[in-house]
Amino acid sequence: MDHTHLGLQNLLYEKRHLEREIEKCRQFGSTYQDIPLHVLDEFFELAPEELRSDELRENEHQLMLNRLSFELAERQRLDAKRKELTQKKEELVKQSKAKAATMDNVKTQIDVLMKTASDVQKKVDDMVQTIPV
Repeated sequence: MDHTHLGLQNLLYEKRHLEREIEKCRQFGSTYQDIPLHVLDEFFELAPEELRSDELRENEHQLMLNRLSFELAERQRLDAKRKELTQKKEELVKQSKAKAATMDNVKTQIDVLMKTASDVQKKVDDMVQTIPV
């Protein structure tokens, strides 16, 4: 009788332990729950056919895996596009700086030319005034 009672106590303890473990698993917050995903309608519109077949709609686990896979592919595609656009932006900024430097150089040369022309004009005016009419 004591042996049977001890066996029952062990089973009850094991049951409580397993119930706590099950509850911990249910309360476990996975990182995929924090990832903003496309809503299902968008997913079914945008995702490739192999990720959105009718059979997969019935299997919630596989559907979530496919949504996560699609989200990863989309983020990688968008990241590559962002890098490409950043590189284009850097090239345009570099070209813009080069053109601005050229314009500054031309402005300096025009200023020098205007000063020289002004000096020449003064000398010509002085020469014209000194010539008797």
